[in-house]
Amino acid sequence: MMFSWSDYLQLTMQTVVLKVAMSCQGCAGAVRRVLSKMEGVETFDIDLKEQKVTVKGNVKPEDVFQTVSKSGKKTSYWEGEATAQAAPAPAAEAAPSTEAEAPAAEAAPESTPAEAAAPEITPVKSDA
Repeated sequence: MMFSWSDYLQLTMQTVVLKVAMSCQGCAGAVRRVLSKMEGVETFDIDLKEQKVTVKGNVKPEDVFQTVSKSGKKTSYWEGEATAQAAPAPAAEAAPSTEAEAPAAEAAPESTPAEAAAPEITPVKSDA
């Protein structure tokens, strides 16, 4: 069975979803800067309201995590997607019961209160 180049790319493409503490456009810009320099990244999406960063490319989840952490923002794996969505392995499915459930349990409350956790900041003018 032969694979085309696009088949190969799809096999190696990964989707990594991270929760990144971002409170403003400047924070999102810091994440954007580090991701735009990362080798292997094809696309990325930064959702400031959800504090969610989705990266697609020929990348390793650990490398994406480390790169985004370099922005200085608190970073964790998104609760439903502990690593990547590309290579499902039996060992990876067994791991969430021990390793990934602790972060998932920690992150679980954020599904509803995520909007409440990031209140809008209204600038206050001072006459000084």
